[in-house]
Amino acid sequence: MFALDALPDFAPSVNFSDRVMSQVQVFEPWHAAATRTVAQFVPATRPARIAAGFGAAITAGLATAGATWVVARADMAFILTQLGAEGVREQVVAASNDVASTVLGQPGIAAMQSGSPEMAAIAVGGFVAIVGMGVVGLRALATASRRAR
Repeated sequence: MFALDALPDFAPSVNFSDRVMSQVQVFEPWHAAATRTVAQFVPATRPARIAAGFGAAITAGLATAGATWVVARADMAFILTQLGAEGVREQVVAASNDVASTVLGQPGIAAMQSGSPEMAAIAVGGFVAIVGMGVVGLRALATASRRAR
């Protein structure tokens, strides 16, 4: 007991508690974080809160009405979705045809349409070779421009 009294007094440094607390992981419940985040978006004045509440109620009502209409008219929504998907598919096919005719030319397109697998493989191989040469050429240009600096 007397040995403890003989020890010098110990006082931690001023920043000791800050260093310890910086290494402690403080758990914050999800609902507390969500409440704090939502509170940032709530208007400060009462009239603004009332207006925001009416806006939220109208938005929720319109969303509910729209969802109800879609469920009640599922056949109509399905038809509209099919039309949209078909339109997108047609646009993709037209764009790929344009790219193929630009890259391969009319003889290449005719060879691809002939249905012969050998011609299709040659056309695709030629396309890959041309793209590869383009990439190598651009890389060589970029490297040369860096060396010139």
